[in-house]
Amino acid sequence: MAVYKSPKLETMRKVSIIGAGNVGSTLAMLISLNELANVVMVDVVQDMPRGKAIDMMQMLATFNSDIKVVGSNSYEEIQGSDIVVITAGIARKPGMSREDLLNTNANIMKDVVNNISKYSSGSIVIVVSNPLDIMTYLAYKILKNYGWNRNRVMGMAGILDTARFKYFISQKLNVSVDNIDSLVLGSHGDTMVPILSHTTISGIPLKNFVTKEELEELVYKTRNGGAEIVSLLKTGSAYYAPASSTYLMVKAILYDKKQILPISFYCEGEYG
Repeated sequence: MAVYKSPKLETMRKVSIIGAGNVGSTLAMLISLNELANVVMVDVVQDMPRGKAIDMMQMLATFNSDIKVVGSNSYEEIQGSDIVVITAGIARKPGMSREDLLNTNANIMKDVVNNISKYSSGSIVIVVSNPLDIMTYLAYKILKNYGWNRNRVMGMAGILDTARFKYFISQKLNVSVDNIDSLVLGSHGDTMVPILSHTTISGIPLKNFVTKEELEELVYKTRNGGAEIVSLLKTGSAYYAPASSTYLMVKAILYDKKQILPISFYCEGEYG
C-alpha cells in the first residue's frame, strides 16, 4: 500500500531544544501544538526526553497532528536543525541570583555549544539559560572560534521582561495587556531598563495614570518578577513565560516576520 506524505511535512522546519526540563519541554509543546516545526529535545538525563517526546506525540494525536517530536540523549539528533534553543542548566532556587548559576551553567554551556557546532553548524542559536546575558556572550565567543557570525547567536531577554512589565501595569490599572505598548531593554537582570517614555495605554502615556512612586514600584516588580516566582515555587524558576517568549523568537525567525524584538546580543560598538 502506498503511503501518502504531506508536502507540508516534507518541507517542515526543524527546531532542536537542548535541555528537556520545564522550559525546554514547555517550548517543545508550544512549537508542536502550533505546528511551527518538528522538534527534537536533547537532555543528559537517561530516557527522560524520550518519555516526554512520546507523551507529546500522543497529545498531538488528540489534535490529529502529524508533527514529530523526538527525545534523545544524543546530539546527533539535532543535525539539520534550523534553530537550536539552549535551555540546559540548573535553575535558580530561593535566595539565588541569576549570577549565582554562573560557574555550573558555564561548564554546561561550553559542552552544549561545542556539540551544536559539531552537529548543527548551519543553525541559528537562541540562548535561554541563566545568567542569560553572560551565557549568550559565552556561546557566541565559543562559536566565533568555529567561524560563526554573531547574527546567528542571540539570547531571550527583553520579550519576557516586557511581558512582565505589561502584566504588572495591567494588574495595577485593571486594563487589558492588549492596550499596553511598552519595551524593556538592557540585561536580563536587575539592570534591565523599562522604557517609560514610550510606555502607553491606548496611546496615552503611562505617567498620566500613575504617580512617581507607583511607577517606581512597577519597575521594581518587573526587575524582580523572576525572583518572586522562584520564591513561590521553591524548587525551580519560571518556565511558562520564558518558554512562550522564546516561542515568539522562534516563530519570528522561521517565518521571517521582520519583527523588532528586544533580545540579548553581542554588539560591536553599535551603541557607543
